[in-house]
Amino acid sequence: QVQVVESGGGLVQAGGSLRLSCAASGSIFSINAMGWYRQAPGKQRELVARITSGGSTNYADSVKGRFTISRDNAKNTAYLQMNSLKPEDTAVYSCNADVRPLNNRDYTFRHWGQGTQVTVSS
Repeated sequence: QVQVVESGGGLVQAGGSLRLSCAASGSIFSINAMGWYRQAPGKQRELVARITSGGSTNYADSVKGRFTISRDNAKNTAYLQMNSLKPEDTAVYSCNADVRPLNNRDYTFRHWGQGTQVTVSS
């Protein structure tokens, strides 16, 4: 079994910063990409940022220059540093991890966390 747990959400004023963490644990051989997504009320879930095991990243245009994704492979953890937050960044932020499990290393399975609320007040 694999668990993915996000932390670090909260309430912040516009212009402020938050750092989200996404920790994967359990029967893990390796993790390929890890990604952060968000879903605001009444909107579809969208990709925020993604990082490969080699450190390559991609970002949504709306967060480029403000958000930074990083990861610690030894800890199976990804981070999302969010600066210059705007009210439109308010959403539930969810993380996923593409995991190769110990007992089935030839395949990759995507695991999602439960999400963490980020609220940016104006």
